[in-house]
Amino acid sequence: MEPPKEQQQQHTPEKSSSSSSPPATITSASGCCNNCGGPTISEPPPLASFPEMSPPPNYRPIRAPAINLPHNSQAIILSPVPHAEQVSVISPPYQFQSPVKRIHSPDDIRRFHESPSFKNFLGFVVSLSESIRGHKISDPCHLSSTVTAIVSILETLIQWIDEIPPAQQSARYGNVSFRSWHERLREKSESLILEFLPDEFKESVIEIVPYFFDSFGNSSRIDYGTGHETNFAAWLYCLAKMGIIKEEDYHGVVARVFVKYLELMRKLQMVYCLEPAGSHGVWGLDDYHFLPFIFGSSQLIDHKYMKPKSIHNDDILENFSEEFMYLSCIAFVKKVKKGLFSEHSPLLDDISGVPNWKKVNSGLLKMYKVEVLEKVPIMQHFIFGWLIKWEE
Repeated sequence: MEPPKEQQQQHTPEKSSSSSSPPATITSASGCCNNCGGPTISEPPPLASFPEMSPPPNYRPIRAPAINLPHNSQAIILSPVPHAEQVSVISPPYQFQSPVKRIHSPDDIRRFHESPSFKNFLGFVVSLSESIRGHKISDPCHLSSTVTAIVSILETLIQWIDEIPPAQQSARYGNVSFRSWHERLREKSESLILEFLPDEFKESVIEIVPYFFDSFGNSSRIDYGTGHETNFAAWLYCLAKMGIIKEEDYHGVVARVFVKYLELMRKLQMVYCLEPAGSHGVWGLDDYHFLPFIFGSSQLIDHKYMKPKSIHNDDILENFSEEFMYLSCIAFVKKVKKGLFSEHSPLLDDISGVPNWKKVNSGLLKMYKVEVLEKVPIMQHFIFGWLIKWEE
């Protein structure tokens, strides 16, 4: 997913009008001043996730982020585009077990990525992406009893937010009432899931409830990020492994289930002021999410009128964000962040220069693999059981 030629020269983001600091000396990647050509003593800025794009601006997070490293652009470029895979459905005898953490080092990441479990899980994500290709959110889709039940569960979780109002506190971020919401989730998760599980899979709750519970943020840190989002995808994958979610459900899983999940998470973020569990958007797509950009870009592949650069058209965002996840994400980012878009979301700004949505989608899939599923700070919290096996 490379930018068009006219955007391939590195540029410096415009200075925000609200900044009062004096302009700094601008350096090139070679360590020379762009003004006079002389050597500088400052370190060159790190490259963005795509080659020769603008580096992110100076950014002061609310707290020290868990990860704030430049993307490995070379790894993204060299990585093959992930392909869809049919989920391998389990058969009896079932051996459900309480899942545990296994990833502690880059070697563990490498071992996971070479396993059939990883390839099948990533192939499931690609299959979800392909299922929504060319479809608006409101388009008719197959709605199984499972999809309907999961949507109902997510609506219940949304209702809890109204029942547990945010506490009055001086701290801007991390409202402590989120812990009350999360504690209710802990108490009710198993019973909610048992409502739609077939009898033969009742015992699976020991394995699948932890994925579900970890899908909605961390109550100690009062934060949320792409690792929690990945847990939700893993929970859906476990249901597919058991054959409870079938291939004909995939369109509904994205257009109904994941859209409702996104609605829930945005409300949690806004009401309880969840902190981003990671990069605060400087090195990522936005502060919290990744998958809706993948699914949303797939929706727009081969669209007659909307191109990646259309995200800069406010009329398009206002009129079509309810139908297309990518536009919805951009509209939400612009709503909650102030200042120039190119400053607070430099990577999204760069992606808008890509010529078509197919390249955006394939690039985001590669980036998800490298920047989320290959990152120890994120995947060290991922858990493994019988459905998602850890290969020794």
